[in-house]
Amino acid sequence: MNNVDYIVVGSGLAGIMFCDVLMQHNKTFLVIDDGSQKSSMVAGGLYNPVVLKRFTPVWESKKQLELALPRYKVLEKQLNIQLDYKVPVYRLFASIEEQNNWFLASDKVGLSEYIKPEIHHIENEAIKSDFGFGKVLHTGRIDTKTLITSFKKELKSNNQLVETSFDYEAIQFNLEGLTYKNTQAKHIVFAEGFGLKRNPYFNKLPLKGTKGELLIIEAPKLNIDFVLKAGVFLIPLGEHKYIVGATYEWNDKSNNTTEAAKTELLDKLKVFINCEFKVIDQVAGIRPTVIDRRPLVGQHNQHKQLYVLNGLGTRGLMIAPYVAKKLYNFIENNVDIDYEINSTRFSK
Repeated sequence: MNNVDYIVVGSGLAGIMFCDVLMQHNKTFLVIDDGSQKSSMVAGGLYNPVVLKRFTPVWESKKQLELALPRYKVLEKQLNIQLDYKVPVYRLFASIEEQNNWFLASDKVGLSEYIKPEIHHIENEAIKSDFGFGKVLHTGRIDTKTLITSFKKELKSNNQLVETSFDYEAIQFNLEGLTYKNTQAKHIVFAEGFGLKRNPYFNKLPLKGTKGELLIIEAPKLNIDFVLKAGVFLIPLGEHKYIVGATYEWNDKSNNTTEAAKTELLDKLKVFINCEFKVIDQVAGIRPTVIDRRPLVGQHNQHKQLYVLNGLGTRGLMIAPYVAKKLYNFIENNVDIDYEINSTRFSK
């Protein structure tokens, strides 16, 4: 019988950042994951404190970034990889009205340190930019695929990762916590992404799930080294390659790519760029989204050894370290979880 402090189910951003907290506190753990959830692996990885559709602040973005970016820097050193690419974000204006809204937003609480009342003009024949750009400060991109791949490789080398589906019926509760097959543990944290819908302990939570699809294009004449937001995001990857995304589909819950999504993204892209490009890849994943756009963090109401860490939505890389720490402090230090992210907010 193996003996660990925690079993963590899922190795997306939520799962690995909770493991990161466990490692900081010298806790023992085992990760179980079958690779069925793809949203973290295909995420664009952008961190940006401003909702660029409405010019509003992202929820708790300052606290999230102050915690997340130093942790990713530590993980870069531990795993000997590069994760954080400091890339500016420019919002392409489509009208005088959008320019005016930008100026108004620059005075709002939570936005003034991230956007300035300036119109930027960038000479680039490949971009249609009659009304100029607004620049967002303190932005960048985390290479989520490299992070997850490298972290899981490290777990595997330490015999801390079991790549198989979780068997919920194999949980047996006891005075010391619980057993799962041949492992005794004090706690199980379910960080399964949209896979939570199969979890009999937490599947009543209102996890909606939105399918997102991205394209990877090659555009030698585009020549931009910044993220461009117009109808879609355009994120540079180097070597003339760019991420184009993303779609939001509420009904299709498969990881299959679709021609409809490809057409939608290309139509939106062609509105603001006029250079040649070719599509070299298309990926899809189901984002774990919640109806009120807040994470699900908490404890099962009956089985106190079971916890949920989910619902990170479209901004997982910003939120994951923040909610992982919140859950750990709740379990180990009896620090209450904020109501707005506590999974009990949906209890009748």
